Amino acid sequence: QRQLVESGGGLVQAGGSLRLSCAASGSISSINTMSWYRQPPGKQRDLVAGIMSNYRTVYVDSVKGRFTISRDNAKNTVYLQMNSLKPEDTAVYYCNADILYTGSDTYTSLWGQGTQVTVSS
Repeated sequence: QRQLVESGGGLVQAGGSLRLSCAASGSISSINTMSWYRQPPGKQRDLVAGIMSNYRTVYVDSVKGRFTISRDNAKNTVYLQMNSLKPEDTAVYYCNADILYTGSDTYTSLWGQGTQVTVSS
């Protein structure tokens, strides 16, 4: 089944840490960019961090130095390590991946179901 399954969200106090995981399933040939987005209550969904197939990373300024994105290609999984969390990091976090499935010649962009991260002050 072609899907992204996220885990690792929860409730944490300000200054704490959480690690999000997102695993892709299906018959996969390769994965290009893998990213994390977040959507705070009443706001739009925005990019948090992305990691390319060459392991180059990008981050939104507000999380630089606190969040780290990484990937394990053998497990088709992307991670987001979040440290020094702040109340303003509270949001639903979504992963996104551009996946080339076996037998296809085009990449498919998939979204995870979202995982809630709540940071209390």
